[in-house]
Amino acid sequence: MSGSESAHRRISPSPPPAKRSPPETFADVPSKKAKSTHDTAADEKITEQTDARSPCSDRNVAGVGNAGRKGKRDAAGYSKSRRGKQKDGRNVGRRRGTREITQASDNDPASPQGDQEEQKTKPPRLPKRQTALLLGFCGTGCNGMQIQPSLRTIEGMLFDALVRAGAVSKDNADDPVKVGLGRAARTDAGVHAAGNLVSMKLITTIPGIKDWVGHVNSFLPPEIRVWGKVRVQNSFNARNSCDSRKYTYFFPTYLLLPPKPNTALARTLRSSSDLLTTQDKFTEPTPSKPHAFWDIPNIESTTPEEDLARKRTWRVGTDMVESLKTAARKFEGTHNFQNFTIGREYGDRSSQRHMIRIEVSDPAVYGDTEWISVLFHGQSFMLHQRKMMSALVLSCRTGTPSEIIDELYGPRMVMVPKMPALGLLLEYPIFESYNRRIAADNEKLKDPSDADYRPEIDFEVHRKAIDDFKQKYIYDNMRNTEDRCGIFDAWIRYVDSYEGNDLTYLNQRGVIPSTAVIKNGVKRPCPFREKKRFDITSLADIKQGPLSIGDEAADEENEEGLSKARLDEMEG
Repeated sequence: MSGSESAHRRISPSPPPAKRSPPETFADVPSKKAKSTHDTAADEKITEQTDARSPCSDRNVAGVGNAGRKGKRDAAGYSKSRRGKQKDGRNVGRRRGTREITQASDNDPASPQGDQEEQKTKPPRLPKRQTALLLGFCGTGCNGMQIQPSLRTIEGMLFDALVRAGAVSKDNADDPVKVGLGRAARTDAGVHAAGNLVSMKLITTIPGIKDWVGHVNSFLPPEIRVWGKVRVQNSFNARNSCDSRKYTYFFPTYLLLPPKPNTALARTLRSSSDLLTTQDKFTEPTPSKPHAFWDIPNIESTTPEEDLARKRTWRVGTDMVESLKTAARKFEGTHNFQNFTIGREYGDRSSQRHMIRIEVSDPAVYGDTEWISVLFHGQSFMLHQRKMMSALVLSCRTGTPSEIIDELYGPRMVMVPKMPALGLLLEYPIFESYNRRIAADNEKLKDPSDADYRPEIDFEVHRKAIDDFKQKYIYDNMRNTEDRCGIFDAWIRYVDSYEGNDLTYLNQRGVIPSTAVIKNGVKRPCPFREKKRFDITSLADIKQGPLSIGDEAADEENEEGLSKARLDEMEG
């Protein structure tokens, strides 16, 4: 059969679809050594009509045709001829991710006109650099430092401000993980920080912006401030690169007063003192005399409001301050802090922490109330380590020897209450090892303009701005909240009202009795319960006026069952 005859037969009208024959394979058409120009043109026309035909409905027949094919075929068995088509060279020399923007026709469904317009208006890609942001914040009204979906957090507001300022691109605005967001220290809900550090990849040169820090701060509320930005090494990790952290706890000195004589804790102390005296045959029992502050007529009938008014005029003596300093020095060094956190056991390696230095300041009067502060400088802090502050205050006010702190490092587990969150402040994290390493690298460069030069991380450069911020947004808020609501007084009265055995380790011997030991799986008759109300840090958190100690049990905290991985995340 000649080529023209074959072409004439194949371009004849097709039979109905039900009786259509399977497509011819290369085996069905005799090969020719040479074709004329007419034959080639006819084949091109045949190919175009063949590609336009609908696939064969008989799968078995199509399968037989496919069995003998020698060239490329589509899913229906038709040949994939490239003859007559121009070679597509659009992708030659193009790198992945660099698609060109071309003008598409309005009726092209593959490239809508709207998509092309969106690509044309897309801003240019700006370089990102690993950057450390030094910031401070008042934690009032926030659910802690770490970003959490649908909750108001410090990181959430900061990240949103960076996006609006142009420091984070629109492509990365939906997920902070894309820019590697990390923090040096985590804070609980309501806790303040004069200095903290977050690191991520940021656009450090924003077109048209000369003051980068001021530009970002313009998108932040005044209670959150960025002190500065530091270009850091690409391998920098905010948490792992941090050597230590400093926290300060402020509290009114009236917390050091002993319990009121008619309270449950005062009776517990008297009974434990009488028991120890009778067991020591060489000690004569002596009648207990109330503290001078409580040695007034009809003291049992005074109201909490009357007591608080007198407490605020009381001033601590030097002997009590020295007792506080002696007990605080017991925290220095490496110890097992299982009794000063939750969810940790004595054998966990993570229970070992190192405290570098503990400093107790001299008391100072603000308004009518005398305040005192304790600075904790440690490598790292476990969740709820304000229990350390509680152990200091409770041991000093009850006359318990400082040796009780050593006892609390042991394997026996006891209940140590948390101090109120109002007095806690993160001063700033410290990066000594990182600063030493980059200082050695910078000496080799000898030129701060070098691209590899990295400045040190130093909060002291911003000391004046930090101190002004602390006074306006942290100290004033803290003292005003205490003056209006008496949170510290409500907490100490709640502790004094406890009638169980969990606090019997507060005694004149400085030992932990068996009645105070907590055993896993053993139910205690009257356990001490923490209360959420003592975590408030501002007047906005209080809806019903002054705090009362007689609220319902719904106020109790429930943090049991936290996994160790979750505890690691919540530490700072």
